[in-house]
Amino acid sequence: MVRKTKEEAEVTRRHIIEAARRIFLECGVGRTSLEKIAAAAGVTRGAVYWHFKNKMELFFAMREEATLPLLDRVVFDEGDDDPLGGIERALLAIIHTLIDEPQTRETFEILIFKCEYVDELSPMMACTPGQFDFLQQLTDAYARAANKGQLRAVATPEAMAYDTFLFVGGLVRQWLSGAPDQRFRSGASAFIRSHIALRRA
Repeated sequence: MVRKTKEEAEVTRRHIIEAARRIFLECGVGRTSLEKIAAAAGVTRGAVYWHFKNKMELFFAMREEATLPLLDRVVFDEGDDDPLGGIERALLAIIHTLIDEPQTRETFEILIFKCEYVDELSPMMACTPGQFDFLQQLTDAYARAANKGQLRAVATPEAMAYDTFLFVGGLVRQWLSGAPDQRFRSGASAFIRSHIALRRA
């Protein structure tokens, strides 16, 4: 019976997170209240508070849940004989995750377009630990490429990592924006391949 209760509580928690994602996407984070989320989830406000201390805790739970598939798929193989190819595959995995994982895609839309980064959200203007880890993995991969003679001698591995970090951030933003001509969405893979090709010796 206890196990069933715990399982039911987890189902309710996930249901609340899904409802929050829908309402954040529709109304924006600032204009979303716990009452709206509770109504969308079909639970009482008290049930929301039982799982989450406040809206920000719910917001961060939504973000963490949706970014896990991205972290699982974006992998840098340290033993790869083609480190630049590994970077290319990692960047392509980001785009494929946005295509394959609606929760991840919607959460990134919320983070980029539906948040005002003031008050409780102002700390999110800084890079997250996951972003710093991604940047470090890029730097390490470019260093391996340089050691194998793959890298054009136009910049240091660290500079190229920062350039790629900014490139993929901009590409994801444009991909999510659904620009009228759709070139960033339809051409995302080609842009990534060109980005890496320009770095090859």
